[in-house]
Parts: sequence; structure tokens; C-alpha cells
Amino acid sequence: MSAIVCGGGLGGIAAALRLRAQGHEVTLLERGDRLGGRARTFERDGFRHDAGPTVVTAPFLFEELFELFDETFSDHVELVPLTPWYRFQYPDGTHFDYGGSIEDTKAEIARIEPKDVEGYERLLEHSKRIFDVGFTELSDEPFHRFGTMVKQVPKLMELKSHLTVWQFVSKYLSHPKLQWAFSIQPLLVGGNPFDTTSIYSLIHHVEREWGIHFAMGGTGAIVQALEDLMRRHGIKIEMGKTVERVLIEKGTAQGVVLEGGEERRAEITVSNADAAFLHSEMIPRPDRSLASRAKLASAHYSMGLFVLYFGTTKQYPDVAHHTVWFGKRYKELLNDIFNKKVLADDFSLYVHRPTATDPSFAPDGCDSFYVLCPVPNLQGDIDWSVEGPKLRDRIVRSLDETILPGLQETITADFYMTPEDFKTDYLSVHGAGFSVAPLFRQSAWFRFHNRAEGIRNLYLVGAGTHPGAGMPGVLCSAKVVDKLVQAEPVG
Repeated sequence: MSAIVCGGGLGGIAAALRLRAQGHEVTLLERGDRLGGRARTFERDGFRHDAGPTVVTAPFLFEELFELFDETFSDHVELVPLTPWYRFQYPDGTHFDYGGSIEDTKAEIARIEPKDVEGYERLLEHSKRIFDVGFTELSDEPFHRFGTMVKQVPKLMELKSHLTVWQFVSKYLSHPKLQWAFSIQPLLVGGNPFDTTSIYSLIHHVEREWGIHFAMGGTGAIVQALEDLMRRHGIKIEMGKTVERVLIEKGTAQGVVLEGGEERRAEITVSNADAAFLHSEMIPRPDRSLASRAKLASAHYSMGLFVLYFGTTKQYPDVAHHTVWFGKRYKELLNDIFNKKVLADDFSLYVHRPTATDPSFAPDGCDSFYVLCPVPNLQGDIDWSVEGPKLRDRIVRSLDETILPGLQETITADFYMTPEDFKTDYLSVHGAGFSVAPLFRQSAWFRFHNRAEGIRNLYLVGAGTHPGAGMPGVLCSAKVVDKLVQAEPVG
């Protein structure tokens, strides 16, 4: 059968490969001039930057895609384990290095609060129990039937999934610095730790099980290896093709209509577009199901992102590969971002220094950085043409005064993305960084389904559908679609 995949992010790429492995004739349509979506690569004046995702936590999900074609991932991409995984930098100038062996982590915890060592051990035990259900059993399980959700309710209640991530962490750790460090994980997939279901605490076990890796050449090297894999095995890739809408006849997807009116027909259609954008803009109004309309009407979206990319004319060897730089406020700042949707004067930052591991990201004697700053999405009344330059300057000044001394004199080749760019470049509703937020009421069956509600032969992958955002999430969404297409007759 013929299949069209709309969008060349990691979810779309994985779906295209899995459908091809089933024997389908697959065409991937990408509106940009390169694949990767949020995982694309920027180059500026000799400096290279991964646009977004940088942390590889479950490498077997990439390995599976190559194994489908009897190839080996490691023959094409070199993954390097990182130590520490993250450095948490606190406003008082102290830091906490997380990662490496469990003994290393316990020693770091003991340095801050000895009695929390036992609490961390219990946290890990609980995280593994959540992982065994939330990841092993459910991450690639289709949730388009309500009965599937009902069957999981007893397990989810037993695991106390009604608790938030913050409540989960605070149950085991008492020191504020450790509570901050071990509750930030939802922010990596667009959620507020004070609202996000504790199901996402399974990330602690994922990190401990497989570690944190970096791909030499960056995430862009993974995307290139996957593109080459697709081309070797007969997937047709077309760049610069914008899908305007899904072609639907009598409740069945028949392909897509491109910008300009050209029809492309196929028996299977897969969308890697933002799920909310698909249902609000790409599916004609008469074809929208009541379920999708209800989800759109009640949707809560992830925060926005301000991402500053830059090089430096000197190196900062004491700065870790991944640094979480905390401002003075935690809960209050997150409330400003997620609930009040106001741009505060203060901020917290994720600082990525890939040259700590891969010097090829910058010219000799230089460093490459990007700094990710959570901000309100476009539902906040913020004029980014005015506030963008101001925020850039505040970030540079703050880093100059702390972990990057002299930055204002050494910074070069800088540029940034705001939520407005996420809306334009990624067609993200409200410029959200991670589509709909990972709330319990927007998870599994309550999230946009991997098989479109009310429309036959239309499937969804990506951050806005089950199981959620992040590289493991979008790769697992393709596994769900793989199962659905194999199990259900097309027609």
C-alpha cells in the first residue's frame, strides 16, 4: 500500500521507516529545506548548534529503526556517555553534579543533605515501578479505545499517578536544592512540575537505566543517519512541500492537498504536524470529530521557549556539557510562566555546551552554546519584537556574572528563537515549545489519539499525541502507529 508522511521531524522519520519495513511505498513530505523539525541543526560563522533536543536517554529506540533493515545504529552514529549528566547551578554559587554511577550521585546528595540519600534510593525504587508500567507497558500501547484506559486505572492509582511530580519528589527528598534538581524533568517535555502527573517521574529510572548520551556531531548527525537510512531503503523524500490540508472523503483520509492545490493520494496518511494544528487547521471543519473539537476547546499548552544560540571567542572548560542554571525563584517563577503567562524579570536556564564533548561544534579555541529559557507561550501578551532583545541582554549579563565570566566581551555569532518563531517555523499552536502540556487529563486516552478521532486511515505521531514530547516520546508514537497499521485493515 501507499503511505504519505507529513513532516520530517523525528516522529515522522520513525513512522516512515516503520511503514517501509512493513512493505508500504512511503513518501515523506517536509515543508522545510532539511529534515529534523525541532531536531534540525543551525550553522553560523563556523559555529554549529543543535536547534533543540540534545539529550539521548533511550538509545535503543534509534537502534530499533536500523535493526528493522538489518543495520546497526552504531555503524553510523557514535554515542558518547556523559558524566555528569547535568550540573545544577544554584543562585548562591554552589552546584550539584547529577549522574555517573549511583555511588557518585549518592555522594553528591550526601554533600548537600545526608539524610536524603535514603530518600533518593526509595525515589528510584518508586520510579522503576512507574517505569515498568508507564514506559515498558504503555509507551507504545495504542490508547484510542477508552477501554484501554479504564484497564490501566487501577495500576495508575496504585502508583499514585494523581500526585504531581513535585509532590512525588518532596515525598522522598527534603532539601530544597535537591527538590529543585529532581523535579525539573517535566520541563524537558513542556510540563510544570507542580501540575504534571508523577507518571513522568519514570524519567529518573530511564536516566539511571541507560544513562545520558550525546551523539558526536550532535542530534543533527542522528537525523542525517536516519535520512540516509530512508534513502537507502526506498523512501521518497520531498523537501519544500507544505501540506495545506488532509484530503478526506466520506470520513476516510485519502492523502493530502499541498499548498497550491496539488493532491497527493495515498491509502495511509501519517501526520507529524503539531497535533493541535492538525485538528484545527489541516482537517476541514466538517470532518472534525466531536472528540477532537472538545480536546481543542479545553487544551492546555506547554510553555514557550526563548532559545539563545551563540559562540564564544574563548573556551570555558569548567562549564559542564549540560548545566541547569537556577534563578532565585522556583515555584513562583513557574507560576508566572505557566499560569499568569507573564514575562518575569528573573529566569532559570538550561545551558548547553556541546564543545565540552565534541570540539567540532566551534572553531579552534572557541566554544559553542545554546541557552534555553522557559517563557510563557503566545497566550501571554508579550511583544517579542520588543522583549526578545531585552531578554537576550539580561541572559548574557547574568551568565557573564556567574558561570561565563567575560561573556559580554567574548560572545559572537548570536541569534535567538522566540515563541513567535516556534509558531512560524514549526506550526506550533500558541508557539508552545512542546505542544499540549503533559497533564494527567491530557495523557494516554485523553491526549490526541495516534489514530485520528473520527477519520479512517489518518494517524498521528509527534509531541502532541501519545505518549508525549521528548525524543523517546515521539519515537514511541511511531511504534504505536506501527502497531495500529498492522492490526487494523485500511479502508
